[in-house]
Amino acid sequence: MLNAYVPTARGLERTAVADTLPPGALWLDLLEPSAAEEQLVESALRIQVPTRDEMRAIETSNRLYEDAGALYLTATVLYRAEAEHPLTTQVTFIVTGNHLVTSRYADLRSFQDFVSYATTHPSACTGALQTLLGLLNAIVNRLADGLERVGADIDSLSLQIFPRHGATRGRGYQHELQQIGGGGDVVSRARESLVSLARLLAFLQESGEARITPEARASLRTVTRDVAALSDHATFLVGKAQFLLDATLGLVTIEQNNILKIFSMVAVLLLPPSVIVGFFGMNFANMPWLHRPWGIWAAIGLMLATSLAPYVYFRRKGWL
Repeated sequence: MLNAYVPTARGLERTAVADTLPPGALWLDLLEPSAAEEQLVESALRIQVPTRDEMRAIETSNRLYEDAGALYLTATVLYRAEAEHPLTTQVTFIVTGNHLVTSRYADLRSFQDFVSYATTHPSACTGALQTLLGLLNAIVNRLADGLERVGADIDSLSLQIFPRHGATRGRGYQHELQQIGGGGDVVSRARESLVSLARLLAFLQESGEARITPEARASLRTVTRDVAALSDHATFLVGKAQFLLDATLGLVTIEQNNILKIFSMVAVLLLPPSVIVGFFGMNFANMPWLHRPWGIWAAIGLMLATSLAPYVYFRRKGWL
């Protein structure tokens, strides 16, 4: 799908694309483009749109470079952060002249947010670089929302794992472990995206020095500060999630030890009666109390006494 956006007095306006690009198009958005749509953009702007495999390359030279006066910037972006399985995707930004071309293979909420904003704010799309920075700012805002949600979830988990004011909780930490793992996955992917954006912004500042207007330079500084702040916050969340994970596993170990302690105590308490039963179960002719009417009750009393004695001893020692 190829969407063309033309700046107007009211803001960006989407224009249908047929065989040729509309005049005055500022932003060309390729969403899961076909070969014909890529060819149309390449022929009109004399650029080379990277393939999907090229966008996935992790080398900086393949993601951030300048060719024939055009800037090629590829970033890894987190999306579906609120879903059960968050994902990342690659987005390529191409700045050539006063045109911005984006190539992506996922319908990102950040792009939708920027389009909704830019259609009513003409200042957000005064040029290709300003539009690019607006898109990057929308991406960073979505990352911030995802990290805020993970932070709130971690705080809620902390209250569940460590109940306040002496409250007790049920046994089992499987749900908490799954939530910690899910939050850690989101933060990990968000950090990957933030590192990618930081590299992109640094390259843009160096390579696009002559093209950056004062307004765009202020926006660039703002986005760069936001990325740095979010990176620090993501690092903090990783540490907090790791602490909760370690604490939860420690509590699981304590519960397992308590269960094993119960089994061990039962075995210790039943050991003396088992010895007594084994002794009186031997088939010798002369067994004490064998022919006494009170013999069975004496044996039962002896078994109870030998069971209670270790229990009382362990209680006094504080082992139970």
